[in-house]
Amino acid sequence: MSPPRLVLGSTSRYRAELLRRLCPEFEQRAPGTDETALPGEAPAARALRLAVAKAEAAAQGLDDALVIGSDQVAELDGRMLDKPGTPGLAREQLAASSGRVVHFHTALCLFDTRSGQGQVHMDHTRVQFRALDAAEIARYVEREQPLDCAGSFKCEGLGISLFERIDNEDPSALIGLPLIALARLLRAAGVALP
Repeated sequence: MSPPRLVLGSTSRYRAELLRRLCPEFEQRAPGTDETALPGEAPAARALRLAVAKAEAAAQGLDDALVIGSDQVAELDGRMLDKPGTPGLAREQLAASSGRVVHFHTALCLFDTRSGQGQVHMDHTRVQFRALDAAEIARYVEREQPLDCAGSFKCEGLGISLFERIDNEDPSALIGLPLIALARLLRAAGVALP
């Protein structure tokens, strides 16, 4: 019996780079999921709902696959920080985060099309930003262009210089895909790792 194909339900280059650490061969499928927050939805609940929705959407039409869905929501004082999209909004988000703690909720779903069952995991990361002045923020945004990143930074790049401390179970979760949990779920589904 051949192993099931592995599918990443995401077009994110960051998630693809992370997944290559575990599995060099997989396919990517765009889930086409509406990522709009629901009224009154908590940040962690949104991340989990979207991770499951992405895995299930990308699994459509597949009968022998393990499909990975993941989503991350940044939260500052109960308010979601979405991908900024523009340099101005990135600077605003970083100014608001200066000297503060931002929580990142990274949800993971591994959907097995053979059984129709999904397994989920949630990673919570606490990021303590150092006090940032306007010039530092402007230089950072100009240099790294973190416009497609929740919270307006790339911790795998220069963004690490913005922090005093990171607290979590899995450092890869802050980039967008918790690999420790994913490896555990893949092993449970019969994938040989390492």
